Amino acid sequence: MLPSHPLREALHNEVHARPYERLKAPLTLSHVALVGAPAEAAYGHIVELLRKRHLPLPAADANHLSADLGGVHLRWERHTEFHTCTFWRPLGEAPQAFESTAIAEMPPDWLATLPGQWLVGLHMLVLDEPGLKQAGLVMSPPLRRLVGASLQEDSLVGANVMDGDAQVYTDFRLRADGFARVVLATDGMNPRRLGRAVQRLLEVETYRMMALLGLPMAREVGASLVHAERDLAVVAGQIRSARRDEEPELLRQLTQLAGEVESLYARTHARFSASAAYFELVQRRITELRERRVETLQTLGDFMDRRLAPAMQTCAWAARRQQALSERISRTSNLLRTRVEIEQQQSSQELLEAMNRRQKAQLLLQTAVEGLSVAAVTYYGAGLVGYLAKGAKAAGANLAPDLAVAVSIPLIAFAVWLGIRRLHRSAQAAAN
Repeated sequence: MLPSHPLREALHNEVHARPYERLKAPLTLSHVALVGAPAEAAYGHIVELLRKRHLPLPAADANHLSADLGGVHLRWERHTEFHTCTFWRPLGEAPQAFESTAIAEMPPDWLATLPGQWLVGLHMLVLDEPGLKQAGLVMSPPLRRLVGASLQEDSLVGANVMDGDAQVYTDFRLRADGFARVVLATDGMNPRRLGRAVQRLLEVETYRMMALLGLPMAREVGASLVHAERDLAVVAGQIRSARRDEEPELLRQLTQLAGEVESLYARTHARFSASAAYFELVQRRITELRERRVETLQTLGDFMDRRLAPAMQTCAWAARRQQALSERISRTSNLLRTRVEIEQQQSSQELLEAMNRRQKAQLLLQTAVEGLSVAAVTYYGAGLVGYLAKGAKAAGANLAPDLAVAVSIPLIAFAVWLGIRRLHRSAQAAAN
């Protein structure tokens, strides 16, 4: 056997992580999605229900399960930000318009304690409509009556989907129970294909709502960015006429503004990125439905293009605006820092020139002092020679003291000057 990667089996089975259910019309279905619940809490709540029904428990790391609860079937899925519960049960031969729902068969106390915040609620009526394929792109009279009794005509959306094997209708309205409604009519669609169609419709609604979570944040960001852009314009205008002593305060304001914008960006970037990803999934699922227009109704794709796409453009615009503002603040800060650095360099150059002037003055003063030092040392040296000559004359030497002093003065001066020069060269060599 070849040495296996530790994740090989998990990665291989990922394509089977959430298989489609095999469904058969007619049936009623209820779907809920909740956000903000810890993964352990969501898993524990499902396990509690299964344990009470004496059903097999899923593995601790399971991301989905499908269980028959006795009359009602449950499918649970755990995602990164949310978890979903889908309930369905078969209906009789003549189903009525949403009179009984699948979720009504679940224990109320268990439903009330589902972990997380309820975001998505959807009732779906799946009908077996013989002759739907022959009807083509029109509604049959029984289906028209059922749709008219269940959905609002002024916001009705519908399409022929799955290559003409089904028709779907919804109005994207919430009823008093907090659920939206979808009617799906099929004509002899096999269970596996019907399961794919139902799951795609459920994912369209779930991902649509998850994508819209970024819209309130985009509106909040827009209001915050207006103030930040105004503050940046004020600071940028002050930079042009600011005095040197005012520049540190302007730089402090820019730094504070950059911190506020970056904090806002860090808080919203993940949400905007998630909204863009969910919107892409919505578009992909609608494409997979392969819609065709029914009569004069707008399709799901048309509805999303008119209602959801502008909201997603708002999120994308807010993200781009944050990025642009951050770059503008960075450019303004760099401009101000460059100006401060240039002024500092000018100050440093002036300081060096002043130091050079002082050094030259000190050098001139030192030269004068050295001249005086040579004269002073020569004077004292000549005095010593005079004393020596007088002493020698008193001892009987034929020596004129004045002549000896006169001869020694240039010799002593040259020796002192030479010594000072050597001392300068030694000091310069040590400094280099």
